[in-house]
Amino acid sequence: MPTGRRIVLFDLFGVIALHQRPGALAEMAERCDAPEDAFTEAYWTLRPPYDAARQSAPQYWTAVLRRLSRPAGTGTIEQLRLADIDSWSRVDDRMVAYARSLRSRAQVAVLSNIPADHADAFGAAQPWLHHLDHVAFSGRIDVAKPEPAAFHHCVTAMHATPADFLFVDDREENVRAAQAIGMTGHVFTGLADLVEIVNLWLPAGTTSSSPTRGVHKGSTLP
Repeated sequence: MPTGRRIVLFDLFGVIALHQRPGALAEMAERCDAPEDAFTEAYWTLRPPYDAARQSAPQYWTAVLRRLSRPAGTGTIEQLRLADIDSWSRVDDRMVAYARSLRSRAQVAVLSNIPADHADAFGAAQPWLHHLDHVAFSGRIDVAKPEPAAFHHCVTAMHATPADFLFVDDREENVRAAQAIGMTGHVFTGLADLVEIVNLWLPAGTTSSSPTRGVHKGSTLP
């Protein structure tokens, strides 16, 4: 049963933060003298264990370089690691401001797939994260979306029920996973649609005057 609380649970990259900087993978491929297509395939295929804290950064990058038949020297691994962290460092200032403003109307939390070393760097660069009600990074909780345990972590950590949550993510498979455990879900396409969804979801009398558009078909409301 819902507790009557309202918790907006945000994904990070593609929602509040920006996706990886364009051209970053090509630059990393050049650093290790690998074809961009092959580097990109290895980068993403081998990523899940790193995101979920089942591999360290050196273990992940060693696996990537071995897949590419490139030497896995300590210097190369560290260069790639730092370039990778930098490539995921940008935020959408409008979304940061909106998420922070919501705390006057609801609790606000983040659930993001991000390795532990990335999480450390991102948290240090974005102090606003420390003022949210809960922040769950996959590299710190040892499980990544869309695994149900990632969502259950937030429910347990916030002493809530799934029905208390509106989960916002730009990936439909993650939204469906949240819905499967009983959360309300919204597939993020932009701030205007999100404002409309949040205003509908929050109790009467707590809506904002921000400009809105129609409800996105990826959303489900109770």
